[in-house]
Amino acid sequence: MLVPPVRHPGYTPRRAAGLTGYERVLARAGFAQVAGIDEAGRGACAGPLVVAAVMLDPRRRSSIGDIADSKSLTAAAREEAYQQVMALAMSWHVVVIPPGDIDGTGLHVCNIAGMRRALAGLSPQPQYVLTDGFPVRGLGVPALAMWKGDEVAACVAAASVVAKVTRDRLMRDLHKRYPVYGFARHKGYSTPSHMRALTTYGPCPEHRRSFANVGCVGDTTSPGTDDPVDLETGDPAGLRAGDGVGPETGDAAGPGVGDLVGPGVGDSMDPETGDPMGLRVGDVVGLGADDALGPGAGEPMSLGNGHPPRVEAGDPMSLEN
Repeated sequence: MLVPPVRHPGYTPRRAAGLTGYERVLARAGFAQVAGIDEAGRGACAGPLVVAAVMLDPRRRSSIGDIADSKSLTAAAREEAYQQVMALAMSWHVVVIPPGDIDGTGLHVCNIAGMRRALAGLSPQPQYVLTDGFPVRGLGVPALAMWKGDEVAACVAAASVVAKVTRDRLMRDLHKRYPVYGFARHKGYSTPSHMRALTTYGPCPEHRRSFANVGCVGDTTSPGTDDPVDLETGDPAGLRAGDGVGPETGDAAGPGVGDLVGPGVGDSMDPETGDPMGLRVGDVVGLGADDALGPGAGEPMSLGNGHPPRVEAGDPMSLEN
C-alpha cells in the first residue's frame, strides 16, 4: 500500500496579505522577531550613507499604517511615519557612514558593513532578517533579500523610513554650513541645481570625491580664477573689510589692506598718477642699499652670473601681478 507523501506546510505569503504578510508567515515558521534593514543616500554624490535596522513589536506591528516606499512619501508624511515606527519598534539602530569612508573603501563595501553594524546594534537580536535589494553575508542569523523590500515588508519599510528621515535631518544641518549647494532641497543627489552649484563652487568636504561627477570638477575655486571661494557664503575667500573688489569679476582688486607697495610710508605721491614725486631721471626705485645694479640700466642683476634675474608673473616685481 502506497503511503501518500506528507505535504509540507506552506509558508508563502499571499499577494493580498498586506505589508505585514511576510512577518506573519515567518512567525508561523517560528521566527517571531523579524528585523528589516535598509539604507538611504546610496545614490547621492554628497552627504553620508545612512543605514537603519528596525525590529517591530510582533504584537503591535499589524497596526502600522501605509509606510511603504518612503521615497514616494512627502516630507511631512515621512515625519509622521517616523514617529509611528518609533512607537511600534521593539528595537532600532542607525549607522551613519561619512563621505570620507565611502571614498576610502567604496560605496558597496560601506553599505554591507553598515548593514552588519546596524543589525549588531539591535537588542534583543532578531531571529530572522529581511534586507532590501541584495543579500548580505555574515549577518549571523537567517536572512532573505527582497526586491523592493520597502514596498512588501513592514520591517523593511520601517527601516527605510528611519534611514530616510535621519539622513534628511543631517542634510538640512549640512545646508546651514554650506548653503551655496542647496542641500536642504536635493539632499545631496545629482539634480541640475546641485550640479550647477558644484561646477561654480567646487566640491566641499561633504562631497564624495570618488564619484565621477564630483571628481572631475576639481578644487573649491571660483570658475575662471585661482581665488578660493568661501563655501559658507559663496563670496571670494581671503577678502577683508575695505579691500577693493573688481566690478566685473568680483575678485580682489589691487593690493590688500596693509600690503606694502612702491615707496615707503610717508613719501609724497602724485595725486593724478599715484607715482612718487620728486624723482629724477636715472633715480633707482625699489632697491635696497646693497642691491647690485646693471651697468647703465638701473636693473637688478643676479649675483651669480651678472645678468638681470627673470621675473615671473606673480612675483612682487612683475607688472602682470
